[in-house]
Amino acid sequence: MPISRTGLLAALAEVAKAAGDAILPIYREGIVARAKPDGSPLTEADLAADAAILAGLARACPGIPVVTEETLPDGDSAPGRFLLVDPLDGTKEFLAGNGEFTVNIALIEDHRPVAGVVLAPALGLLWAGAEGQGATRTDLATGKIAPCRVRPRGRPPVAVASRSHADADTEAFLARLGAAERRSVGSSLKFCLVADGEADIYPRFAPTMEWDTAAGHAVLLAAGGRVETPDGAPLRYGTGGRGWRNPPFIAWGGDLPAGG
Repeated sequence: MPISRTGLLAALAEVAKAAGDAILPIYREGIVARAKPDGSPLTEADLAADAAILAGLARACPGIPVVTEETLPDGDSAPGRFLLVDPLDGTKEFLAGNGEFTVNIALIEDHRPVAGVVLAPALGLLWAGAEGQGATRTDLATGKIAPCRVRPRGRPPVAVASRSHADADTEAFLARLGAAERRSVGSSLKFCLVADGEADIYPRFAPTMEWDTAAGHAVLLAAGGRVETPDGAPLRYGTGGRGWRNPPFIAWGGDLPAGG
């Protein structure tokens, strides 16, 4: 019997928490990194989280193909329905010890992120959202669950940007937009700030990979936001031909209020 969307989201949350449990001892005890072939850092925590996620998804979601950053299939095409995973997003933040790293798991259907969870293990926070079911933020220390909803866009808007990947195109876009305030944060937490109504927009013109964004994208969509390329097309996943790289995109919260 197919798992329900609600059941799937709960299962993904438990798998993400198992990955967080694998990451935190390494984070607390000391981090050793080595370089992957593309020069990006890789730690034992990436590998431990990847193994925990693959094992958890095999039990919770048998039959759904899984693509993770650390275990990529040959080529970049994908089936119509698959799970897209970043076992440790924000490795630079992880190495810096600032806690702004996440575990990202998303369900992709017909190239759209229809469900996702974002866990920030060091912060004790979990965001989850699914198409048609809304989005929530859970404080894991207290168990308190709060709904997430984008806010009507302020004028001038508040922008959220990468802590580690500032670039000239993003600066120019924010200048044109007239952003009055900027918040910098690492990993997919940027999507979560917009989903929580703490910021209005997250533009990204510097390179990202599909596993970096899919789970946060799903949470933001469920909270009432959207993610588009600069020409206004929805950001898609698993379409092939891009080597799992995203084009530039803009994550939006709510629209301007009437008369705004």
